Amino acid sequence: MERPTVVSGGTTTISIASVANGLPGRYATALYELAADRWLLNEVLPQAEALRGLIDGNADFRALLSDRTLDIKDITRALLAVLDAQGFGATIRHFVGVIARNRRLSQLPAILDALRAIAAAKRGEEVAEVVSAQPLTDLQRVQLQSRLAEAGYSRVNIQERVDAALLGGLVVRVGARLYDTSLRSRLTRLHHAMKGAA
Repeated sequence: MERPTVVSGGTTTISIASVANGLPGRYATALYELAADRWLLNEVLPQAEALRGLIDGNADFRALLSDRTLDIKDITRALLAVLDAQGFGATIRHFVGVIARNRRLSQLPAILDALRAIAAAKRGEEVAEVVSAQPLTDLQRVQLQSRLAEAGYSRVNIQERVDAALLGGLVVRVGARLYDTSLRSRLTRLHHAMKGAA
């Protein structure tokens, strides 16, 4: 699933079919169904979240996933060694190995995001991905949860991520809606408005 870029603020709609039927959705569905069939969801889902955290928190790991110049066998060995050293289970290691052999490593973050969305949907929840310039405080989390409930999202699982490039404000994605109140997008809108006035 491609991550939308919202420059104008407000909301944008992402096709739900692209999540369910796109490449990340197909891989995520396969992993979810495999884990469910083997009664491993309680192991696989937290490990998938941990893997997503590892990707987000390590620039070298992200670079390895997108580097197409390295030999795929070497990348696969390196990835599996890292996952083994980090204590990831056999199901996740095998899944990443399949993705590597199929040359889809650059899609791994999107696959893990799709898996998160599938798991939340199965629980009757929606995932709210919240990106902020700084980590949210407890008060901000409570206020955000309250605002989401007012907007009709009573059963929402908040996934937080920090991106200092936002400068301030939040970007919140819930399902197919994206709310961008970041300072970066406001400055971009102001920049475009000033260009138009000149």
